Amino acid sequence: MNLDDAIDLAFRVDEPPPRPRTAYWDELPSPIGRLMVATGEEGRVRRISFRLSRESFVDNLLLRGWLPVRDREANEALERQLAEYFDGARTDFELDVDLSTVTPFTRSVLEATARVPRGGWSTYSGIAATIGRPSAARAVGNALGDNPIPIVIPCHRVLAAGGRIGGYASGLPDGLQIKRTLLALEGVPPP
Repeated sequence: MNLDDAIDLAFRVDEPPPRPRTAYWDELPSPIGRLMVATGEEGRVRRISFRLSRESFVDNLLLRGWLPVRDREANEALERQLAEYFDGARTDFELDVDLSTVTPFTRSVLEATARVPRGGWSTYSGIAATIGRPSAARAVGNALGDNPIPIVIPCHRVLAAGGRIGGYASGLPDGLQIKRTLLALEGVPPP
């Protein structure tokens, strides 16, 4: 192969580049403060955050390769179900979630966490045992700290050993109070 053929091969484009995936985002008030939310074209929940500013949330979507578009209508099902949850009228979410940006380990942790029922709780070591990694309690805590869809995937229901509150929303001065508020909303006695 000569140099010209090698250059042509290196820069050949057989198909157009993939179209960026869209993340329709919005913000809404809640009893735990303003929530930033995002769903995809197919209605799957991509992100919920109560830690990030509007600008940081949009930047975070861009960093994950999503094209952020503000759109309340695209988030209507998520926002309605969150409102019902905070009003005490919803015990389970009926939403598809997008976990495409998490590692396989984190996915297993989040899937196990999603099975903890409203009004119940588990521990970091309990989740670790559920996923077949009984010595990975600390790694479970780290994975839950990266939960892209809190509340819907109820990481607030996972406590430290002995039923202690553990951590929540690292970086927020009121993270533990948010966890206590969510647990109280679900009828879980304070740890």
